[in-house]
Amino acid sequence: MLIVADENIPLLDAFFAGFGEIRRYPGRAIDSACVKDADVLLVRSVTRVDQALLEGSRVRFVGTCTIGTDHLALDYFAQAGIHWSSAPGCNARGVVDYVLGSLLTLAELDGADLAGRTYGVVGAGEVGGRLVEVLRGLGWKVLVCDPPRQQREGGDYVSLQAVLAECDVISLHTPLTREGDAPTWHLLGAEQLAALRPGTWLINASRGPVIDNTALRECLLEREDVLAVLDVWEGEPQVDLELADLCVLATPHIAGYSLDGKQRGTAQIYQAFCAWRGESATVHLADLLPPPWLAEVSLQAETDPAWALATLCRAVYDPRRDDADFRRSLSSDPLEQKAAFDTLRKHYPPRREIEGLAVRLHGEAPQLVQLVRALGGVLV
Repeated sequence: MLIVADENIPLLDAFFAGFGEIRRYPGRAIDSACVKDADVLLVRSVTRVDQALLEGSRVRFVGTCTIGTDHLALDYFAQAGIHWSSAPGCNARGVVDYVLGSLLTLAELDGADLAGRTYGVVGAGEVGGRLVEVLRGLGWKVLVCDPPRQQREGGDYVSLQAVLAECDVISLHTPLTREGDAPTWHLLGAEQLAALRPGTWLINASRGPVIDNTALRECLLEREDVLAVLDVWEGEPQVDLELADLCVLATPHIAGYSLDGKQRGTAQIYQAFCAWRGESATVHLADLLPPPWLAEVSLQAETDPAWALATLCRAVYDPRRDDADFRRSLSSDPLEQKAAFDTLRKHYPPRREIEGLAVRLHGEAPQLVQLVRALGGVLV
């Protein structure tokens, strides 16, 4: 069996070496010649997998170690009898940590009280749903917009117009769709951006084209009160340099790039592959993940909760480092910029998740207990 894989997928050998030969390629370089003799194709979000790539090949299983599937031609897979799997939720916690770190940075810049803001989460799937759970666990007011889920399930959802009108913070976590009843391509265009409340914080860690980047650039040029954090870009790895300069935080599509999330994605595809072959999974992620660098945090009962929130989050992950690395990489030469974008992703340093962080409290502190549990920490 020949397995063709994106070279940036971690633990490939640990999970897949027992099935046959593995050939690694840069994700953007995988073409029909690479997959012609392959039986299995394993990718990340940068590889477009469609009829043009697979026609005439032996590929019968495609796995993407990512949440999103907008880079997969699922209708073609069905017609061609190609089995596929994604890794829903694999990097959800990493994205939540990215949003928390961004909120701390925005609050410091604006001098704002995070507990006093109203949060709008657009898209309540694996990522957005977990973010809502964390924010509400902290006791913060959250409005949720997800028209497809509202139509299927009913429940306490609001319209996008309500989010724009009532929320001080808007965080986008939708898939990228062009068709259907609720397309998300340019979900926020010039009209929606003009409707943002004064002082709105806008965070996009979903897909770049969910926001019209040209319209956002014009909005930020006209409105200094609006603060933006972008991890994803229209046309990436090409980035609008002026837009990046206008953002408070700008990063190269790494919001979900925690070590746990990336390795979890490979594990989920491995499990789906085993199920497709009718075999039992014999390799387990828990046996492969290294112990976290930060073993435990101790807090006194008198600790200020706001300080504790910032300390616990940033002790594990602070997106300002990624912002600094990205800004140093930006070049006016398009080819250099694209190469730097992918290099930052390929050589991304190890980063763990806040969930599971061991926290020891000295004394009775109900507020701190609530905070630690909301973040997903473990009280010891």
